[in-house]
Amino acid sequence: MSDTHSQIEAAAEIRARIDTTTPHSARFWNYFVGGKDNYEVDREIGDQIKEIFPGLVDVALGSRLFLGRAVRHLVREQGIRQFLDIGTGLPTADNTHEVAQREAPDARIVYVDNDPIVLTHAGALLTSSPEGTTAYLDADLYAPETVLEAAAGTLDFSRPIALIILNTLGHVADYGQARDLVRRLTAGLPAGSHLVISDSTATSEGMIAASNAYNASGATPYHVRGVAEIAGFFEGLDLVAPGITRVPSWRPDPDTPADPAAAPVDAYCGVGRKP
Repeated sequence: MSDTHSQIEAAAEIRARIDTTTPHSARFWNYFVGGKDNYEVDREIGDQIKEIFPGLVDVALGSRLFLGRAVRHLVREQGIRQFLDIGTGLPTADNTHEVAQREAPDARIVYVDNDPIVLTHAGALLTSSPEGTTAYLDADLYAPETVLEAAAGTLDFSRPIALIILNTLGHVADYGQARDLVRRLTAGLPAGSHLVISDSTATSEGMIAASNAYNASGATPYHVRGVAEIAGFFEGLDLVAPGITRVPSWRPDPDTPADPAAAPVDAYCGVGRKP
């Protein structure tokens, strides 16, 4: 069987796994940040949640902007040239590899996801700068050691790596398990590596109501947590200033001052360095 035929069959198998009748977290998030890779069922629940809690759009957009600022900081200030992005989601603008390789064309990025809808868009993620490398792994957050072993095919584990897990850990229902997964992933990284996390938080009645509505839609549940629980993911790491904070407040761009009238964003983030 030719490689082309095998690829066609693999793509068909992936498409067959996609359920367009139930809302899907990656497509739902894609809709909120203005993407086009979503279906009517995703837009319907998205519009319902906008009515319940319009602030979730700010969470989505704010988290995306935080990603860009964190990656730029790591490249410029910490000299990081390797990124392991778990829970990739659907590509939109300013993905990890695009931000990193604009700053350092030789940057190497490995994306990790096991979702069929994301797999169908993997080609869009694999467009790297000529000097750098961008790879995609069909792998599972629940198998950290397997993820690290596969990532070693692209990344040099003798040099620092930035581990990025954005808006993903809420899918792990048990907090203890979520912390254990993060601990096992960071344990496999060399000293000088960094952990980057952001997640929606149970910091307003509106966010809690939106989370409950989303979870009742039939989509894979997403569990919003308290700020102290977000901080717990960084145990054993040295937090980069300003520490655990709402996503717009993490090293905001000086040329885009915060709107003092804007409502607080119900998402917290942090960046920690492995000593």
